[in-house]
Amino acid sequence: MASYTAPLRDMRFVMHELLDSSSLSTLPGYEQATPELMDAVIEEAAKLAQDILLPLNLSGDAEGCTYENGVVRTPKGFKDAYAQMIAGGWTSLACDPEFGGQGMPKLVSTVFEEIVSSANTAFGMYPGLSHGAYRALHAHGSEALKKQYLPKLVDGTWSGTMCLTESQCGTDLGLIRTRAEPDADSGFRITGTKIFISAGEHDLTENILHLVLAKLPGAPAGTRGISLFLVPKFLPTAEGRPGARNGVSCGSIEHKMGIKASATGVMHFDGAQGWLVGRENSGMRCMFTMMNAARLAVGMQGLGLAETAYQSAAAYARDRRQGKSVGGKTDPAQVADPIIVHPDVRRMLLESRSMTEAGRALSYWCGMELDRAERHPDPAMRQEADDLVALLTPILKAALTDLGSDAANAAVQVHGGHGYIHEWGVEQLVRDARICQIYEGTNGIQALDLVGRKLGQDTGRLLRRFFHPVAEFLAAHEQDAALSEFVGPTAKALGRLQQATMTVAARGMARPEEAAAAATDYLRLFSLVAMAFMWCRMAEVAQRALQAGANGEASFYQAKIDVGKFFMARVLPRHSSHFQVVMAGGETLMLLPEVAF
Repeated sequence: MASYTAPLRDMRFVMHELLDSSSLSTLPGYEQATPELMDAVIEEAAKLAQDILLPLNLSGDAEGCTYENGVVRTPKGFKDAYAQMIAGGWTSLACDPEFGGQGMPKLVSTVFEEIVSSANTAFGMYPGLSHGAYRALHAHGSEALKKQYLPKLVDGTWSGTMCLTESQCGTDLGLIRTRAEPDADSGFRITGTKIFISAGEHDLTENILHLVLAKLPGAPAGTRGISLFLVPKFLPTAEGRPGARNGVSCGSIEHKMGIKASATGVMHFDGAQGWLVGRENSGMRCMFTMMNAARLAVGMQGLGLAETAYQSAAAYARDRRQGKSVGGKTDPAQVADPIIVHPDVRRMLLESRSMTEAGRALSYWCGMELDRAERHPDPAMRQEADDLVALLTPILKAALTDLGSDAANAAVQVHGGHGYIHEWGVEQLVRDARICQIYEGTNGIQALDLVGRKLGQDTGRLLRRFFHPVAEFLAAHEQDAALSEFVGPTAKALGRLQQATMTVAARGMARPEEAAAAATDYLRLFSLVAMAFMWCRMAEVAQRALQAGANGEASFYQAKIDVGKFFMARVLPRHSSHFQVVMAGGETLMLLPEVAF
């Protein structure tokens, strides 16, 4: 089985020492959110993950979900685990107290998402989708809908889905055929079929609330004519209990490469009763509330899988004895050395670890900014925070899911032949991680979002939210000899990112295909610079702690600096190749005629 222990010390380092989580208690509604309370929450989350969810990961993958006559059953143990999750209040963690939520900061729920994803990604899909539905309904639903449905989503007794994709359209949602007919008695009648619906049908909750994209009669063509509807599996009674079955059914579940314990269904809506969420023809705007939350959550899945992959590989490398060190056997009493002495094994481990720690810092920063965007009393500060989150969302989704896949593959490589065997658990990580690069918008779509929407929005306003603080930090520490191994390489990479940004913007205005051709490498270049910035800040905090005596934790802080130096020397230089590809332009991509493929 894969190895995982929540890295609580590193999480606390990022939350409290790097980001100063204590500042959250100055925001309205977060007065009680002290670092001590946050620590208590994540410590309990770690117990839930390690004691309950992790032991179900391998068995859940082997058993998968079953489908019979429209009924879907989750693997053995999942129902009990979910009952323990809602009994512990975990589904209400960052929800509005008005509807029964605990009102914890988004930063805390971000950490929780990482912990759950690390232990059991497939299980985490069920509460994760529900929280996305909660966010969309909370932001756009009528007061009546919120009063009726949000308390059930918050306490976890009802779950939620997002129903977008159809067989003829995934990314291009303007092609959807699902229709909504006005009904005098019940609002609307929804008819159509949706595919790839995660948690579309299961046995964990007593009701399932589907948020469905559909088109009204006479609606404008394309995405401008899409509306969003709430369609429950069971129609609620006057007492708020599940009543008559609605016209919703599951036609089948998919047999997937990974996350097999997460039910992915084909959902049929046959004149199902539904209620409009938001205004008519504004469905995409409403759905993006859920979709953007989902993209950040998928990024946390990638991060969680990377952490588990690293821990599993490191544990194996410390234990497995094969060959001897190229510099001579390190332990003469043993027939062989542990493989962790070999430089190439250390390379794989440090690549995974250095990018995982940087990704954690970057994603937690985004979580803090989500809190500021929602709670800060100054509208200008809320806008700044919202801008940074909007910019970072496609970067985090793509970069962290690429990381999850790469780290999982590296874990298999470290394990050698054992890594290819199911019982060791790391080949499952490879399969589970692969979907993260695809759903909620493929990573190529994230790159197009970055260059097509975010790069030029309001003459580069979103970009300035990132470039300015990075440039200010680098200028302030330019002469700091202790940080020279961090600041110098980051400044060079930032300069190239800025040059690439101007090039992509200029070429894209003249020929949109040029920006699209550069998009993936531009996003990867951006992500490396963002991670480098996080390493600069983490190194500064670690060095300051060492200078102050480290309070008995000198080895922790020194390791932080050492891992950061590895990133700067052996990972960040990859920015040069991405920069060269961006600058090469898109001509060679389009030379080959379609018939030649």
